[in-house]
Amino acid sequence: MRVTLFLLPLLAGCSGEANHLGNPLLWPVTGLSTAAENAAYNARRGQVEVIVKTNFDQIIADIVAGGGDVLTQAMDTARIPDADRPARVLQMQRDLALYQGNPGALVVALMVYGG
Repeated sequence: MRVTLFLLPLLAGCSGEANHLGNPLLWPVTGLSTAAENAAYNARRGQVEVIVKTNFDQIIADIVAGGGDVLTQAMDTARIPDADRPARVLQMQRDLALYQGNPGALVVALMVYGG
């Protein structure tokens, strides 16, 4: 009887209706996959941050010029699709005043563009 009372709420969570928590029976798997995805994202973000902060003056010059080796390297690392890059460079040129004094903002923008 106690086992039934314990399992009944868990099974109720298995409905086909959408919710923000998902199926409680899958929480352990979901938690592990989320942790792995976060670790991969953080590692990639760290690589982008190193590129931007190490080559900040050159990457700003690349943005002004409409492209360049360091900007391409940062976009490759951030995984910005090739088809999106021309539009993203134009967007960064428009927002240049924001990035010139704030390398962190440029890192965030690159990561957002990369998805």
